[in-house]
Parts: sequence; structure tokens; C-alpha cells
Amino acid sequence: MFSQVGWWELIVIAVVGLVVLGPDRLPKAAAEAARVLRQLRAMARNASADIKAELGPEMADLDLASLHPRRFMQSVLDDDDDHPVVPGVPAALPPGERPPYDADAT
Repeated sequence: MFSQVGWWELIVIAVVGLVVLGPDRLPKAAAEAARVLRQLRAMARNASADIKAELGPEMADLDLASLHPRRFMQSVLDDDDDHPVVPGVPAALPPGERPPYDADAT
């Protein structure tokens, strides 16, 4: 969870929170933030389960994380094929072959 936030950043956040909220309200605010984070995670899990339930049994093995654009493009680019087929992108021409000419497009 904290892979992109270092210890120094956490210390700075704690000091700023202590200055802004004060020592009396800081523990309550931290507990409230943790509770909200737990609720958001539960809502995300429930939404994912609801989507899978609505799609039916034929989509039960659907991995919603694989639909993230970065992972989708990574899976397309990591294919073992020499010429992956990407919708909307023309395939590369072999050396020496002329591209098709469309008089209407020019």
C-alpha cells in the first residue's frame, strides 16, 4: 500500500496533521480516515461481486483487473506473436511492398 510513499512523507503528513488538527483531534481523525478507507474497500469488493453476479455464470472467471487500459495494452504488447493484431492499427507491410492507395482519401 505504501510502495510509493516513503517514511519521510509519512512523518511529514503526521506532523502537518498534528499541527492542523492538534493532539486532541488527531487520533479521532486517523480512526475516521481508517474507517472510511475500510468502507471504500468493502464498497469496491461488493461492486466487483455485483458486476460478476449480474454478468452470469459464463463470465464468472472474468478478471476485472485485466480490463485496466495499462494491463490490456501490456498483454497485447507482450504477446509472442511477431505481428500482434491491434484493432484500428494497420499491420506492418513486408519490406518492398507498397501501401494501398485510396484515391478517395487524398
